[in-house]
Amino acid sequence: MLKASVIIAFYNNVKSLKMILTALNNQYDDNFDVVIADDGSNDENVNEVKSLSSNYLFDIHHVWHEDKGFRKNKILNQAIMKATNDYLIFIDGDCIPQDNFVSDHLSQSEPCTCLNGRRADLSPTVSDQIREKDHAEPNKLFKSYRSAILSDYLRGKGKNIEKGFRITQPTLSAFLNRKNKGLVGCNFSANKADLLSINGFDERYEAPGIGEDSDIDYRLRLAGVKVKNVFFMANQIHLYHVELPRSSVNEALFDKVRQEKIAYTPYGINKSE
Repeated sequence: MLKASVIIAFYNNVKSLKMILTALNNQYDDNFDVVIADDGSNDENVNEVKSLSSNYLFDIHHVWHEDKGFRKNKILNQAIMKATNDYLIFIDGDCIPQDNFVSDHLSQSEPCTCLNGRRADLSPTVSDQIREKDHAEPNKLFKSYRSAILSDYLRGKGKNIEKGFRITQPTLSAFLNRKNKGLVGCNFSANKADLLSINGFDERYEAPGIGEDSDIDYRLRLAGVKVKNVFFMANQIHLYHVELPRSSVNEALFDKVRQEKIAYTPYGINKSE
């Protein structure tokens, strides 16, 4: 049976992390472990994260480096090397996986293929309501808050809410996934071997966006890896927060990568001398 390592990009937000871990625990079927990719959380939160390991059915591994600004790609590379399974699922620390999240990634996986998921972006109001409570079943939050989510959505609050619905009917699913779309870093999965073949994430990107999804998408495709959409499956919800600023440096760096057209980055897991 194919097993996954779920890699959670994390920074200080322990409350959301607990919801993620509980949501995963509620769908556990001896088919994954978890790697927490910690981009420099403070000592208090690191200690709390380490104390969580005995609370869940799956093994939890924690990788950390010093906080020197946004270095998500660097810690993701460490997490890839820490992962014990051959299939890797990536999520962000503010995205709560709903029922069937892991099983959908595993059931849709193929050789030399990367799966491309999405998230339902909740409104600030519903996000705050969720944060205020302790939830025994965070894997069912989209169902539990459906009325409030849809009500806000109809008033222009929240985005991509339709992606919270799970649709598995083959013909309809094929129609909904027919377009070629780019990866998002909060919800994708790939064979570990394919990521190693391009030397993982390019660590020169030190700001949100592009480096954690567009760059890895481009280089995987360049290496011959197919990108397969799993929209309306592998569902997750995203709790609202103010978006971190993007960087023009990322844009310039990605332009250079596309000009060079080389899948393997020398600035990834294995560094050039």
